[in-house]
Amino acid sequence: MADTTLMSIPGQIDPVPVARDITPRADGRIDLIGLPKDRIRELFAEAGLDAKQAKLRAKQVFHWLYHRGVTDFAAMTDIAKTMRPWLAERFYIGRPDVVEAQHSTDGTRKWLLRTSDGHEFEMVFIPDADRGTLCVSSQVGCTLNCRFCHTGTMKLVRNLTPGEIVGQVLLARDSLGEWPKGSMAGLDEVEDSAEYTSDGRLLTNIVMMGMGEPLYNFDNVKGALKLVMDGDGLALSKRRITLSTSGVVPAMARCGEEIGVNLAVSLHAVTKEIRDEIVPLNKKYGIEELLQACADYPGASNARRITFEYVMLKDKNDSDEHAHELVRLLKQYDLPAKVNLIPFNPWPGAAYECSTPERVKRFSEIVFEHGISAPVRTPRGRDIDAACGQLKTAAEKKSRAQRDREAATAEATEAAAG
Repeated sequence: MADTTLMSIPGQIDPVPVARDITPRADGRIDLIGLPKDRIRELFAEAGLDAKQAKLRAKQVFHWLYHRGVTDFAAMTDIAKTMRPWLAERFYIGRPDVVEAQHSTDGTRKWLLRTSDGHEFEMVFIPDADRGTLCVSSQVGCTLNCRFCHTGTMKLVRNLTPGEIVGQVLLARDSLGEWPKGSMAGLDEVEDSAEYTSDGRLLTNIVMMGMGEPLYNFDNVKGALKLVMDGDGLALSKRRITLSTSGVVPAMARCGEEIGVNLAVSLHAVTKEIRDEIVPLNKKYGIEELLQACADYPGASNARRITFEYVMLKDKNDSDEHAHELVRLLKQYDLPAKVNLIPFNPWPGAAYECSTPERVKRFSEIVFEHGISAPVRTPRGRDIDAACGQLKTAAEKKSRAQRDREAATAEATEAAAG
């Protein structure tokens, strides 16, 4: 049973960034996932290893966690057999629990995950011909209440920890079978990474576009992405990571300076009236202030353009006039920009409809005609509610018993087909 009450976020204010300790395990062991290498070294020293041993073991364990993907100390073959039980008694290698895994007809995968204290959240993997993108959540629920977004109808429960964020990436690599194969037994203490290779990489990109506003969980998101980008960690280039914000202006410069990943901005409207309605955060940080923060974003250039996400809502933000105003604003702030046009993904009770394909096409053409890339994003994973704006924990949609019945039915169907 979840033991965390809802976070109270009254009105249009920024949540107070109060650090939340990771819920201790009942057995007293410390989960190493999400901790930087130096912290692991400190914990090993506190547990009784001398400084030299602590540093060596921390380096070895860190490598096994993030390069080899092991979840059991017994599998760490270059660590002495007598040391492995010592580690297992004191430490733990965690993953979020998988409650449900779904596959879309278009190849998209969605996982419903559960934290150790009983809260559920989702992540999505989207395969394409030349890349595979993992959509990662940063919070359980969301506080922004964007009116077109199903996730926004949830209450914000709590921030995810660094371990719960990076754990999504590890879990995806588990599921995709992407860890290097083979044993490291017999390699030197400081092994050469060229001695092994992964059998091809399906997961090539990460987008912080899942449940929650990443910049309202800045420190934990930063800690997790540092592990993802660490050459001794998951070693994914910052150019392959994109963080999406609804416009938390004060944290945007910090994001560029301290994390350095690509920026995506949920714009969705070009007038104050409309954006106030569909992205209420606009009442605190207006369009002009947001676009100036984009213009000032560290590292932004024509080679690293800022992506502006624009969900197409019928008769709301999709006119020719809106397209021309979008172009004017991007030109006014001299922004190295790409516009992602997103057909609205419907959900029960939504107040909007998707623009017609003809209207979306014309909007795109107007933006393109002025030299700004404006591709129309193909909806992915709609049949499993995995598309943009549809993430909302299945706990609020299905009972556990219902999921069990569906799983049993699927197994029976497969058995009959076999």
